[in-house]
Amino acid sequence: MDAARVGFGMSYTGKVQNGVVVLPPEVKLAEGTQVQVVPLEASAEQDPFLQAVLKTAKPRPHWRKDYVLNHGHYVSGEPKKP
Repeated sequence: MDAARVGFGMSYTGKVQNGVVVLPPEVKLAEGTQVQVVPLEASAEQDPFLQAVLKTAKPRPHWRKDYVLNHGHYVSGEPKKP
């Protein structure tokens, strides 16, 4: 069991199985106890940073094929690289 003091309560690590949070068998909570669920790892759909990266990393067919190599040339006029 992974437990740590958080405010006035304890925290426990469980897993989601068939849409239900399953806690370790030794954890006994009274019926009606309010709980807070905080995912330890975000899925790709929930991670705002990853969503921003995916949005900007999409293919850009209108860009020149050598844009990555020569972005300095196209952005600020630096000499082109071979």
